[in-house]
Amino acid sequence: MRWITDVISRRQGKVGPINYIFCGDEYLHDMNVQYLDHDTLTDIITFPYASFPEISGDLFISTERVADNARQFSTKYSDELHRVIIHGILHLCGQGDKRPEEAEQMRTLEQWALDLRPAALLSDTGE
Repeated sequence: MRWITDVISRRQGKVGPINYIFCGDEYLHDMNVQYLDHDTLTDIITFPYASFPEISGDLFISTERVADNARQFSTKYSDELHRVIIHGILHLCGQGDKRPEEAEQMRTLEQWALDLRPAALLSDTGE
């Protein structure tokens, strides 16, 4: 998707293979426990396969979590899906979110990236 490659380029990255795997809560929860030792639901898990500036990896996304988040935050499913996808892309670009200041910067970068979406993506209801 051109929007994602634009974000990566603006972050000074070079686009490599990126896989988007859409799954349910149970599958992603099992991965969270197995690989990250986190016994919680999550909307995305990102596995990088290269070091910045090369951007390559797998983004596992729970469509159930995205739908729940969209309802919780009163936003369109497509907007929440875009936020989750770009969150993973920003992780591949080296942005952390564990410390409070990193999490704040991640939110700022998510919004910056979302603002770069072309009109065609904004008009898609995704519902």
